[in-house]
Amino acid sequence: MDKNTKNVYELGNAKITSLLWKYFLPAFTGVIINSLYNIVDRIFIGQGVGAKALSGLSAVYPIMLILMAFGMLIGIGAGVRISINMGMKNFARAEKVLGNSFILMLIVSVIISIIGFSIKDPLLHLFGVESDTMAFANEYLNIILFGAVFNVIGFAMNNMIRSEGNAKIAMYSMLISAGTNIILDPIFIFWFDMGVAGAAWATIISQFILCVWVIRHFRSSHAIIKLRKVNFKLNGEIILYIITIGFAPFSMQIAGSFVQGLYNIQLVKYSTDIAIAAMGIINSVAMLIVMSIVAINMAAQPIYGFNYGAENYKRIKDTLIICIKAATGISIAGWLLVQFCPELIILAFNNSSDELLKVGTKGLKIFLLALPIVGFQVIVGNYFQSISKAGISILLTLMRQVILLIPILFILPTYWGLTGVWFAGPIADVGSAMVAGFFIIRELKILDTKSLNIQTKSKHSEI
Repeated sequence: MDKNTKNVYELGNAKITSLLWKYFLPAFTGVIINSLYNIVDRIFIGQGVGAKALSGLSAVYPIMLILMAFGMLIGIGAGVRISINMGMKNFARAEKVLGNSFILMLIVSVIISIIGFSIKDPLLHLFGVESDTMAFANEYLNIILFGAVFNVIGFAMNNMIRSEGNAKIAMYSMLISAGTNIILDPIFIFWFDMGVAGAAWATIISQFILCVWVIRHFRSSHAIIKLRKVNFKLNGEIILYIITIGFAPFSMQIAGSFVQGLYNIQLVKYSTDIAIAAMGIINSVAMLIVMSIVAINMAAQPIYGFNYGAENYKRIKDTLIICIKAATGISIAGWLLVQFCPELIILAFNNSSDELLKVGTKGLKIFLLALPIVGFQVIVGNYFQSISKAGISILLTLMRQVILLIPILFILPTYWGLTGVWFAGPIADVGSAMVAGFFIIRELKILDTKSLNIQTKSKHSEI
C-alpha cells in the first residue's frame, strides 16, 4: 500500500482518536504558528513603537479579516469538496475543483487589491481610525494589500493540502512561512528601523514563501491530487460547487470584519483609541485559543467529508462527539488563564502604558467571560459546513456575529458605557450556544437514523 492509498484508507478505517491526534498535532502547530503573524507584529510594534502604533495596527484588523474571508471562501469550500470527492473515489472531479479554485484565487485576489486601494481611506475612517493613528494604519495596509494574492493563495491552498490528508505537509508550510515572519519582524522593525512598514513587509514576504511552497506541493509526487493546467478552465458548476460550501466561513469572516469595525467605533465613542489597542490584544489572545479549537476542526474535516461521501454515519457521529469534548477542554483551560493572569497578558504586548494595562485587563476578563462554551460552537459550525449543510452553518455564524451581537453592541453601552461594549460578546455567545445546541442534538438523531438504515440495507443485501 503506497502512502497516498494509505492516507485514503485511514480516513475510513483507522481508530478515530488516533487519526484525529495524527491530524491535530500538525494542524495545531500550523494554526498557532500562523496566528503568530499578527500577534508577533503586535508585540514588536507595541513594545518597540508604542501604544498608538499598536492602535493603528489593531484598527487594520477588520480589513485583514476580509482578506482571510476570501481565502476561506475558496480554500475551505474547495477543501470540503475535495474531501467528499475523495470519499466517493472521484479523484478526477477533485482535481477539477483544485484547478478551478486556483484560477479563482488569482482573479479574486487581484480584484481585492484594486478595490482595497480605492476605498481604504474611507474604510479606515469607518472602522474608527482617528487622525493620530491613521498614518500607522495606512502604512501597514498599503503593503498588505500589495501582497493580497500571496495571502489568499497561500492560506487557501494550504487548507486543501490538509483536506487531501497531508496534514504534516500543511504543518511544514506554516512553520516555514510563520518562522520566516518571526525572524524578519525584528530585523525590519528594529535593525532597518522601518517600524510598522517593516512588520508589513515581513508578513508579505512570509506569505510569498507560503504561496510558492503550496503550489510546488500540488505539482509534486507528494500530492494525492495534482494541480494540472487542463483543469484551469473555469467551470461555472464547479465554482458554484466550491462557493456554496465556502460561503459559510466567508460570511463568518465578513460578519466578523463588520462587527470588529463596529467594535472599534463603539470603543472610541465610549473611551479612546487606547481601547482599540486593548481590543487588538484581546483579539490576539482569543485567536490563540480559538485557533487551537480550529485545529481540531482541521483534523476532523477530512474525516467528516470522506465518511460523509462514503455514507459511514456512525464514524461521523463518533468523530463529532470526540471533537466537542476536546474543544470544551481547551476552552476551559483558556478561560482559566485569562481570568487569573490578565495583567501578564497585557504587559506582554506593551509595558509602558498604564491606561492600556487598566483598560485591557478589564476588557480581557469580561470579553472572554463565556469562553467555555465557545469551543462547542466552533466545532458545531464547522461540522455542518464539512457535510455540505452550509445553510445551518451560516445561520449559526450570523446568530452570534449579527443577529445577537450587533443589537447588543448598540444597546448595552448606552447604559454601561465601555463595560457594556465588553459585555456584548459573552452575552451573544450564550444566546448562540443555545441555538447551536438545538441543531446539533437534532443532527445526532439524524446520524443515528441514517446509520441504522445503512446497517439494515447491508443485512438485507447479505440475505
